[in-house]
Order: sequence, then structure tokens, then C-alpha cells
Amino acid sequence: MNASIDRDGCISCELCTETCPEVFRMADDGLAEAYTNPVPADAEETAQEAADNCPTSVITVE
Repeated sequence: MNASIDRDGCISCELCTETCPEVFRMADDGLAEAYTNPVPADAEETAQEAADNCPTSVITVE
């Protein structure tokens, strides 16, 4: 399972980093990024939760 973010649509709300810090973090430019791929097995559920709850729907987990 891999995670990615369409950073062009990121609004820097930090919901993904709060939901799944094992996979998402805020980059130096202030936008979220997926920094762990593949997603660790123990973080798959929270990574998907972050994607499902993203207010701009820019996170893909597959």
C-alpha cells in the first residue's frame, strides 16, 4: 500500500499529519507530504482514515 498527496490541492490543514503521523508530515514549504512508502502495515487503517477525511480529497492510498 502506498500513499500520495496532490500537493497542488493541499490547504495545510494538518488533518493527515494528526491522523497518521507515521505516513504524513508537513514539509518545509508548509504543505503535507507522504514521507513513508510503502505504508507500514500497522498504519494502513489510519492512512486510509486520513485520505477519507481529507477536506480537499487530495490523498490517495492504494
